[in-house]
Amino acid sequence: MAASISASRLHKPLPSSFHGGWGSSICGETTGMLAKSVPEVIRVAKPVRFRPVMKNVNEGKGVFAPAVVLARNIIGKKRFNQLRGKAIALHSQIITEFCKSIGADAKQRQGLIRLAKKNGERLGFLA
Repeated sequence: MAASISASRLHKPLPSSFHGGWGSSICGETTGMLAKSVPEVIRVAKPVRFRPVMKNVNEGKGVFAPAVVLARNIIGKKRFNQLRGKAIALHSQIITEFCKSIGADAKQRQGLIRLAKKNGERLGFLA
């Protein structure tokens, strides 16, 4: 149920922080000084957003890193990444088949895939 309050029912006047007349506050001397101190146009710079960079911490390190970088420069980055993706997928399939043959569960398989990635980084295959 909505309640309404009427101003005629208030016995005390409402407190106010305004002291003075309307003419002196709006058209007073301080208005001109205030207008001069405020710039006409405020420019706001566009916020700078940085792209997240996924980078290998061992880039350039490892026994095979120079060969990997050379191959990437020769065949091009796009084609190189396609070949790398196929090689990684094939290696994951081999690990999966190995886990099936020895009876390892999915958690152990995932651990072996993570270990293979870590070893690949250390050796320089992911440079």
